Amino acid sequence: MTDAQSAATPSKSDPGTVFAALADIVYNGSEPSEVYAAVCVAATLLVPGCDHASLMLRGRDLPVTVAASDDIARLVDDLERQTGEGPCLDAIEEEAAQLDPDLATPTGWPRLARQVLAQTPVRGVMGFRLLVDGHKVGALNLFSDTPGAFTTEAAGPAAVLASFAAVTVAAITWGEEAVTLRRGLESNREIGKAIGLLMALHDVSSEDAFDILRRTSQNMNVKIADLARTVVKRHASVHGTD
Repeated sequence: MTDAQSAATPSKSDPGTVFAALADIVYNGSEPSEVYAAVCVAATLLVPGCDHASLMLRGRDLPVTVAASDDIARLVDDLERQTGEGPCLDAIEEEAAQLDPDLATPTGWPRLARQVLAQTPVRGVMGFRLLVDGHKVGALNLFSDTPGAFTTEAAGPAAVLASFAAVTVAAITWGEEAVTLRRGLESNREIGKAIGLLMALHDVSSEDAFDILRRTSQNMNVKIADLARTVVKRHASVHGTD
């Protein structure tokens, strides 16, 4: 386990600690591989039912897995690339999150499902597109060993984490220095800005974006204003806004 993974391994019942650990890893100038690994580990801690997670970024030909919580997540990504289908690949292109709670039932990815069921314990899958400045750059991919564990409720925390991941990718891609990123932590932010960020990242209405924040706040037992600040800090850090 890497230092990044160790830093992001508090209990699932403590999402505030998980996000604090992620912030420390990002704003302390960790290597991109450590940051990406921490996001994957955080997914297994924050998202109900998530046992494995990976982060894909666009490559010249096929998306590249830049981090994974474990070998199972990497294997599922490999199987998607081999079969040419799956939620992770679709998530990069489609505006809607990709979700299948049980690959053992009829699915839109039958070739992938056969391989995943034969070679891994994974039953449920979710994929969330990462948008940076309007460009599709990758996907956050989540996998569950329990059929039916992935629900629309579980998608709320996953969407917020995908927002974090997208802004983190932007910061790394644009070469932002740690000192620049830290400035966002010291500024006051408004819930409205968080809603705007979620609208842009996930191409949803303001009502849907607020609902993501509200549901996630309830499910995580985090005050909505605190959660909004968590989302907006990443955006403010990258773009240098107040």
